[in-house]
Amino acid sequence: MKSFFLSRFASFKHAFHGWKYVLQTQRNAWIHGIVAAAVLLLGLWLGLPARDWAVLILTISMVFAAEFINTAIEAVVDLATSEHHPLAKAGKDVGAAAVLIAALAAVLVGLLILGPPLWARLTALFAG
Repeated sequence: MKSFFLSRFASFKHAFHGWKYVLQTQRNAWIHGIVAAAVLLLGLWLGLPARDWAVLILTISMVFAAEFINTAIEAVVDLATSEHHPLAKAGKDVGAAAVLIAALAAVLVGLLILGPPLWARLTALFAG
């Protein structure tokens, strides 16, 4: 039983090292973090219901997961070859495309969830 808990602890330790690596090496992860923080603060200000929070948290997580997977792909490709190979380029480009798709979907989800209550709040502020 002790070895089970020690191996779980080691797994979390490795995961946090990966998280640290992404934050230290990927500028886009910081951009995602800033945008996510702004969305979360806006959601608090708007008083979103629980279901909207669930969708926003899943969407933010999807973008971060895509960014982390893309970073892993880039690291493995860089480890495998230092030459400019068409397949290495394809792997990196597809990983970047996955992040782009996740980010664009997140923007659409954000507009759908935050747009109507934000519009109502701003209209009430400036109309009254």
